Amino acid sequence: MKLPASLGNGRTGRRQTRLLATLLVLAHASVADAQQSLQDVLSFLLTNRSITTDDAAQDEQAASATRDTISRFLLTELATLPTGSSSTGFTYRVDPSLGGAAARSSDSFGPFFVERSLTAGRLRPSIGVSYQDVIFRRIDGRNLRDGTLVATASRLRGNAQPFDVETVSLLLQSHSFTVFGNIGLTDRLDLGAALPLVRLTLSGERIDTLRGARFPQATADASASGVGDAVIRMKYNFLRSGGSGLAVGIESRLPTGDKDNLLGSGKTVTKPRLAASLEGGRVGINGDIGYSFGGLTRQLDYGGAVAIAASPRLTLVGELLGRRLALGGRLTETTEPNPRLIGVDTIRLTAVSEGTERVLVLGGVKWNVAASLLLSASVMRPLTDAGLNPDWVPAASIEYSLGR
Repeated sequence: MKLPASLGNGRTGRRQTRLLATLLVLAHASVADAQQSLQDVLSFLLTNRSITTDDAAQDEQAASATRDTISRFLLTELATLPTGSSSTGFTYRVDPSLGGAAARSSDSFGPFFVERSLTAGRLRPSIGVSYQDVIFRRIDGRNLRDGTLVATASRLRGNAQPFDVETVSLLLQSHSFTVFGNIGLTDRLDLGAALPLVRLTLSGERIDTLRGARFPQATADASASGVGDAVIRMKYNFLRSGGSGLAVGIESRLPTGDKDNLLGSGKTVTKPRLAASLEGGRVGINGDIGYSFGGLTRQLDYGGAVAIAASPRLTLVGELLGRRLALGGRLTETTEPNPRLIGVDTIRLTAVSEGTERVLVLGGVKWNVAASLLLSASVMRPLTDAGLNPDWVPAASIEYSLGR
């Protein structure tokens, strides 16, 4: 059991501290099993405590809530970031003035994530691959990597700073390759699919700082690779005037990813969507809204985008993306009296279930390099603190239209 400074004094107190420090290093410092799943490793880092709180039930409940919330944050990010809009960069329509030949429906190549109402055109297939690299640096506004995320602490009542504190630092990174395809079944109906291939790495450590002395409690380093949750989607352009119009769509995410390794949600998710476009000349304004059922939580997605055709081969894109989760969760700290140490409070990191909202901004370019080959590059940045957040998210993709 750890003792606050006021419960030991002089040589006796110093001997107790040195003895306690030695026992901490020998008995509590441990390394995660390399064979464990990422879910297990995350739980290991959050539960391998050395601070004696004398309330194992509350300790386990707080650690489990924190682990589940971080896992939900990560799965939410992996479920929404890797795949972009189902709208292909090349869109065509039958032009009666050209004798029924196909003509470009829009001067621009459209947004990245926001849906537009235009479809690819009858029997116009396209295939492509995108890559995205995400390093998560903050969670609910707290730094994940600098060792300031407090997991458990003991504090003398009335003091501002704890005399014993355990902190967790985490490095979470995802690399995602997404293979996607789309085909126009008719001039107004598209069918598409996407399959993300994900590599997720997690490393971290848990440090106990007792009266200014630092002692490692746990270290972990794990990774997982495999397919994420596959996506199947359809879109129908029911109202069209030139490049403007309205479309309805539906998207399903299938539980093909490994849930234990945080590569998939383990549930089928269905999301109906409505997309609207207003295009005039070289500028297109697009917006969409969708609502997800059956996943980790109900989720409202919305977004707006501006696509500017700077030239026939180059499109500049700006987007604002939002997600409102019914039960996104939020990390918080609770303070309770220690049941055995009089005058000592125990601080625990835990989580509460509540709705959260995420807003991100994106900028990028789409370049028609040659013929039907389209290269795209973008960078995304979060505007809100809720959930797991990177600083910047770079992405690149290549798409080839086979029907030109």
